Amino acid sequence: METTTPDLYQVELERFQGPLDLLLHLIRNQDVDIFDIPISRITEQFLAAVRNADRLELERAGEFLEMAATLVRIKAQMLFPRPVGTDEEEDPRAELVRRLLEYEHFREAARLLEAAERARSRLHEKGHVEARPLPPASSVPLETTWDEVWDAVLRLADRLAEAETRSGYRFAGRPVRMEEKIELVLAALQRTRRVEFDALVRPWGTRMHAVVSLLACLELAKRNRVLLRQTAPFAPTWIYRCAVEEEAA
Repeated sequence: METTTPDLYQVELERFQGPLDLLLHLIRNQDVDIFDIPISRITEQFLAAVRNADRLELERAGEFLEMAATLVRIKAQMLFPRPVGTDEEEDPRAELVRRLLEYEHFREAARLLEAAERARSRLHEKGHVEARPLPPASSVPLETTWDEVWDAVLRLADRLAEAETRSGYRFAGRPVRMEEKIELVLAALQRTRRVEFDALVRPWGTRMHAVVSLLACLELAKRNRVLLRQTAPFAPTWIYRCAVEEEAA
């Protein structure tokens, strides 16, 4: 009768991250059911791999020896007879199976993250940040604080001044004064209860007049002399007389 010696499944210990990595390799590469581990065979293969290691760092060696002791303890528990008449105890392999499944889960997650990083590096350079899409106009709030309004207007004025500087020529015309625009707005509101902002700037046809007119309207609103209303983002802006201005008129 021919006898065969059990295959000790030679492996190189240096290629594994730790004892769980080696143990999972032994189980998966032999099509072993992880919920029914042949603890005796796996223990022999694990011990053989540890013995055949040429050299290991002290810390890593301690981790592998600790796992070897755990496997030997589980093997002994599997061999001990259980007392008759007692309730069935938990499988000694249950905690090991839980640790193996948890390790496999995180190892797969790390593999997917590494694959995503390699794919991203082929498309974008290091440090690239995806541009955020602009929110739809319907989600932009119509009410803001005065600080936000003034900051936005000043940024717009800076961009307009910068654009005019880059254009290559400058025209030194009559300066546009905000006090004159304030008087213009108040004069227009004396003739009617409300006036559209576009009607104030359309006759001039320049960006500078539009910006100064907007500053004048904001200043009057800050003084509670006019109200600015807009029904939707990018809709026409209307300027209304306040109650105090109506009584004075």
